Amino acid sequence: MWGGRFRTSPDAVMEDINASIDFDRHLFRQDIAASQAHAAMLAKQGIITADDARKIAHGLDTILSEIESGRFKFKRALEDIHMNVESRLAELIGPAAGRLHTARSRNDQVATDLRLWVRATIDSVDQALAGYQRALAEKALEHAATVMPGFTHLQVAQPVTLGHHLLAYVEMAARDRGRFADARKRGNFSPLGAAALAGTAFPLDRAMTAKALGFQAPMANSLDAVSDRDFVLEALAAAAITAVHLSRFAEEIVIWCSPIVGFISLSDRFTTGSSIMPQKRNPDAAELVRAKSGRIVGALEALLIVLKGLPLAYQKDLQEDKEGVMDAFSALTLSIAAMAGMVRDMTADVARMRQAAGTGYSTATDLADWLVRTHKLPFREAHHVTARIVAKAASENVPLDQMPLAAMQAMEKRITKDALAVLSVDASVRSRASYGGTAPKNVRREANRWLKTLAKGQ
Repeated sequence: MWGGRFRTSPDAVMEDINASIDFDRHLFRQDIAASQAHAAMLAKQGIITADDARKIAHGLDTILSEIESGRFKFKRALEDIHMNVESRLAELIGPAAGRLHTARSRNDQVATDLRLWVRATIDSVDQALAGYQRALAEKALEHAATVMPGFTHLQVAQPVTLGHHLLAYVEMAARDRGRFADARKRGNFSPLGAAALAGTAFPLDRAMTAKALGFQAPMANSLDAVSDRDFVLEALAAAAITAVHLSRFAEEIVIWCSPIVGFISLSDRFTTGSSIMPQKRNPDAAELVRAKSGRIVGALEALLIVLKGLPLAYQKDLQEDKEGVMDAFSALTLSIAAMAGMVRDMTADVARMRQAAGTGYSTATDLADWLVRTHKLPFREAHHVTARIVAKAASENVPLDQMPLAAMQAMEKRITKDALAVLSVDASVRSRASYGGTAPKNVRREANRWLKTLAKGQ
């Protein structure tokens, strides 16, 4: 393609480092779609003949069919997806194929292809996240009243419900989807027609190709069009945050599955065994989701480092934008599917969760709140009174809800038997009925709201 300027072939090592076909072959649908739009526009503008445009369109359709059926022969010597397609097009339709590259460069071509790929991938991830949210909301509704310990510092803090805990991840996934939607909107502009870096002298209709490819509009600056990779960075940033959210929940699943904790179990479908210890059931799916977050975060960091010192406009460094993002989104898609599968698969040990919820004097705040509500104590004073009662109960190894009333009254005479009613874990979660709280009625309302929203495709 550029042999007219060179007298000898590149070294084998140069061919290896320069070729991108091993990964950019995944852009074949986008590359062919952009070429179809470009050829149609060239014909409309009278830059190429209608006959050549028809030949090009037919040839591109044939190539698409060959690739999809596995009959296409990719050649590393042709470097990338663009030249592989153009070379095959020449074999199919002859000299007319050479007119397709009029008024464009591989610089705007690859930028267009990658924007189309990222856009399609974002749409796919959004649907996967919606499925994950649906699995969480359904399980949350099932366990709206299942009491479990809530933690701070990984210490038992206050009782919550399993449904409330799961809905927290629904909210996280909603923000993840919002970030992807924002990235999609900002990235949905067409570089096609910017050519190498300066635009072109041909009378293009860039708005036509942008519309044909579903872009909002052409990019306004040709230098920016061929060199910008913000759209990849934003998508990777959204992916990295999503992966961190998935990893946090995966870590909890690993902890909850431990026999020492025993909050949930996973079936054979999402666990593996040991080659030496026959009793083992390992939550490997969760562990691998946790690990894959590193690859996704790493892809973002790698591209940031590639871009940080690049002057305008296109540099070959930008070839490194594709492999990382493709690997990252492959890992993310698999992680979302695995997490949704584990949510649907998990079985909660309701009795074990309930028993654990009452440990560590988790309803102490409920006693302090009772003192505030009933006797109008300042909360700080009620906190100190309750802390002394908890210390006494702990020294005698007695649960707070089983501590004799007389022992409590010895430290605070205003405590009555009515206070004992607030100290059960069930009473505690029922009382947390403020907006966003863990009360079962809140959880049922929020789970149903989310399921209704998701059913609308939102």
